[in-house]
Amino acid sequence: MRQALPKSEADDTAALGVGFLLLPGFPLMSYAGAVEPLRAANLLAGRSIYRWWHVSPDDAPVHASSGVAFLPDGRIGDDTLDARRVFICAGGNPSTFEDRRVFTWLRRLARRGVALGGISGGPFVLARTGLLDDRTCTLHWEHIPAFQETFPRARVERSLFEIDGDRITCSGGIAALDMSLQLISNDFGEALALEVGDWFLHNQIREGHSPQRMTFARRFNIRDERLARVLAAIDDNLETPLARSELARLANVSSRHLERLFRDALGVTLHDYYLRQRLAQANRLRRETTMKPDEIALATGFKSAAALRRVERRQAAAAT
Repeated sequence: MRQALPKSEADDTAALGVGFLLLPGFPLMSYAGAVEPLRAANLLAGRSIYRWWHVSPDDAPVHASSGVAFLPDGRIGDDTLDARRVFICAGGNPSTFEDRRVFTWLRRLARRGVALGGISGGPFVLARTGLLDDRTCTLHWEHIPAFQETFPRARVERSLFEIDGDRITCSGGIAALDMSLQLISNDFGEALALEVGDWFLHNQIREGHSPQRMTFARRFNIRDERLARVLAAIDDNLETPLARSELARLANVSSRHLERLFRDALGVTLHDYYLRQRLAQANRLRRETTMKPDEIALATGFKSAAALRRVERRQAAAAT
């Protein structure tokens, strides 16, 4: 089904302009979380304080992740599409996006002083232009490992959203709503932002530095904080795996006791859990980067691509 994109309710040139570059497969929830608060702000303010427009990379209808096609409002590079901010909304595998025309346009906007942002996988596109070098940013947690390997100059936080001067990045999902509320607060005051949040039944606006994911204790329904600390340490040390003795010291228990904690709470051994996390990381890097097999192996704690393949074959055989 093809939809016309929602436009701002009035062509008030005094309103703050916001642009959206929608990439094929963009996450509909993230986009809605970013644009709907602008509509509500206009409604609650009683006038058009925001106006917005949308473009696609090839100036043609663009499909969201749900398969719905949307019509853009104009073309990339159209000078009539003025904006103070422009967001790139992307999902799927943004690391594969290559469009020199888009990159040139984004750099031109940056030179003009337009604030640039990325939502969900959108920061990948910004980073390809060099516009996130030496900037603090965030993006969806699934894309972070590949992003860090590809763009070491960007300072990545696992937060909901980051505002670093004229660079605005958001991890996506409902965090886009929190980001938009913060921007509304910055633009027109906290009272309006709270009113917009209340309009969307969002009665607790989360700060940008809030974590993206649930704690390990909550995610795995674990009540033992010692085990939760070990799980977090494993997640932070996939490239250089920690020894079982080091993890046991972190939990302040013996290695044997730590193994019991894993079996009782997760039903697997510490070794098996750690290995699964490293293999999952390897799959993400393989899917979302152009890293060579040996580079992926080293980034996940294996000596070589051959060693990684041997382990993957053993795991596949054990699962059958």
